[in-house]
Amino acid sequence: MSPVLITHSLSKRYGAFAALEDCNLQVAAGEVFGLLGPNGSGKTTLLRLVLGYLRPSKGSAAVEGIDCYRRSTEVHRRITYLPAETRLFPEMRGRDVLRFFAEARRQDSMTARSLALAERLDLDVSRRVSQLSTGMKQKLALCGVFAADTPLVILDEPTANLDPTIRGEVLAITREARDAGRTVIFSSHVLSEVEQTCDRVALLRCGQVACEQTLGELRRQHRIRAILTGPMRPPADDLSRQVKIERDADNRLTIETPGELSPLLGWLATLPLAEVQIEPFGLQAIYDRYHPPAN
Repeated sequence: MSPVLITHSLSKRYGAFAALEDCNLQVAAGEVFGLLGPNGSGKTTLLRLVLGYLRPSKGSAAVEGIDCYRRSTEVHRRITYLPAETRLFPEMRGRDVLRFFAEARRQDSMTARSLALAERLDLDVSRRVSQLSTGMKQKLALCGVFAADTPLVILDEPTANLDPTIRGEVLAITREARDAGRTVIFSSHVLSEVEQTCDRVALLRCGQVACEQTLGELRRQHRIRAILTGPMRPPADDLSRQVKIERDADNRLTIETPGELSPLLGWLATLPLAEVQIEPFGLQAIYDRYHPPAN
């Protein structure tokens, strides 16, 4: 199946400053694709280029083969977008906002779907937007986004201002959209939510794609921490090529394995170890590799 979104050498420069540089991505149909990176890493610029709001300095982006900038109107018919900061009509009631979205899309069944989502998210759509809290406005926007029948959904910080229960429901709705064959781009700073929801992620750094990672592969990786209480017998050559071993001056070991633990366990059993901890590698470790935490 052809990718829903393809970017080729996609770049946006402002004078000497590169907000995005040579971005090459392919996002498949029916996957949740995560975008990670701190503020200023290029995520928002990438999304605005895909939406056709910005003209590329170089390269291109296409949704279902349609150029995002040159044919932006056609692309917009194929995308629903939740911005990081939503702006809704303050004097309209929630149900009227959802009806407006459906009429703008010319999708007759969209209103019913959005009202069903509002009930699922425990949202009172009889109230005016000006009477809603920030979290309720987020729910209202999410109902409109997920109810639209489009192949591509772009979510920028979709769980911001939501309580934990509703956050979990939004993540479940995101996975359901994927299972229905839709493609979701999920931009978030909350790594735990990305791990729960996404199939693949791209990590941006200084306007460039620093890393792409499949979450299924990441879940098979582990990190082992232990204290060495005696001499360490090195692993066999084939095993040493697969694992990363670090040992500090206090004989604390950190071992990272890219796959199954079973080939490693026999060697570990021969070592004099104390305080052994085995944990999944996790997305945080990948993120910290490119964006180390401040001391």
